[in-house]
Amino acid sequence: MANLRDIRRRIKSVKNTSQITRAMQLVAASKMKRAQDQALHGRPFAITLNRVINRLKERVDMDDPHPLLAEHGGGGKELVVVVNSDKGLCGGLNTNMLKALLADVGEDADYVTVGKKLAKSLARLKKNLVAEFSIPDPIGFGECKVISHFITEKFLAGEYSRVKVAFTNFVNTLRQVPTVETLLPISVVALGDKEDFAGMGQDKKWEAAEAEVKPLSDAGYIYEPTPGEVFSHALPMYINYQFYQMVLEARASEHSARMVAMKSATDNANQLAKDLTLEYNKVRQAAITNELLEITTAMKALE
Repeated sequence: MANLRDIRRRIKSVKNTSQITRAMQLVAASKMKRAQDQALHGRPFAITLNRVINRLKERVDMDDPHPLLAEHGGGGKELVVVVNSDKGLCGGLNTNMLKALLADVGEDADYVTVGKKLAKSLARLKKNLVAEFSIPDPIGFGECKVISHFITEKFLAGEYSRVKVAFTNFVNTLRQVPTVETLLPISVVALGDKEDFAGMGQDKKWEAAEAEVKPLSDAGYIYEPTPGEVFSHALPMYINYQFYQMVLEARASEHSARMVAMKSATDNANQLAKDLTLEYNKVRQAAITNELLEITTAMKALE
């Protein structure tokens, strides 16, 4: 049976760990609120932009498609942008993303990572990393635009036939879904449709914001210089904002997963401290009982 000194040392160590995980939980909760608000507040604009693109698509001749709507060679090779976290301690978020990534992507794909954790994992798996990026909090549109511009240039240059983005859909604080979406070429059928992530994490604020977005109509609108040129300028914005929204969803998922993981760690540490305290009291009581028995035995022997 462990002695009292060892148990006291373990109790102190567990309580110190509990204080650290509690502090990390509070920090993650603060960042989680900002990230969730940023992701949710970006969705009304995403809906409006999708509707604008969809309306313009109906006014443009699709027999001569825009370069972003068609493949440009690349021999069927894929470029995959992996949006992950820079830090760990966020449960199985990155592990689940890696599993979904390997299940959906071919063996000869090239990778661009936004985040450090999976960059190391992909390097260990001997995957070809083309570039690595890191985006601090809070996420800026300009920083995401640099990355989306980089992958768009690679696609238009004919180096890749398809560009995919692997990110984590934010559903709610307790649930995040790893997802792999095709960003380029833009599917003409899906163009302007509501993205899968646009309906996730719904709450009253989101439903109210969505209700404020009115259906678009061509009545009273004049396109200058032409609908085709407006469409050509709107498509790169569409790509940039789609990627930006995916990064926002991934960051909200990361902070949510980290907050939940740290809360679980804090709860486990507190429970372990209670169990060790109970064990300590049992050992202490046993030691006192043995001392009393020794004293009583000695007194009986002296009689």
